[in-house]
Amino acid sequence: MNFPESLWYTKDHEWIRFEGDEAFIGITDFAQHELGDIVYVDIPSLQKKLSREEVFGTVEAVKTVSDLFMPVSGEIAEINPALERQPEMVNTRPYEAWMIRIRLSDSEENKELLTSQQYRELVGKG
Repeated sequence: MNFPESLWYTKDHEWIRFEGDEAFIGITDFAQHELGDIVYVDIPSLQKKLSREEVFGTVEAVKTVSDLFMPVSGEIAEINPALERQPEMVNTRPYEAWMIRIRLSDSEENKELLTSQQYRELVGKG
């Protein structure tokens, strides 16, 4: 499994990539592997301000539906339009198939995130 060092991770299996005062969020390679074939990504929270650990949407796989949690607080500025047509991108390219782009609200929350090594240890791949 792949856990890029340039990303940050959560215990709920989301990844986050910071770009200035914005960030891109998706689910990890481990999460997509555990879910199986992803058939639908539902994110009804465009333009909403959400706090860290609030649900911003769901991902539906063949056998289950899982909530998606905000790694940090922010306003959802964009939903990845490619996922509407090709939700399976999350399975084949989990770190390219970002789900949302947010405007950050609280930079102090970054301290709660996990490094690549900490996440590997969390999922037993370290």
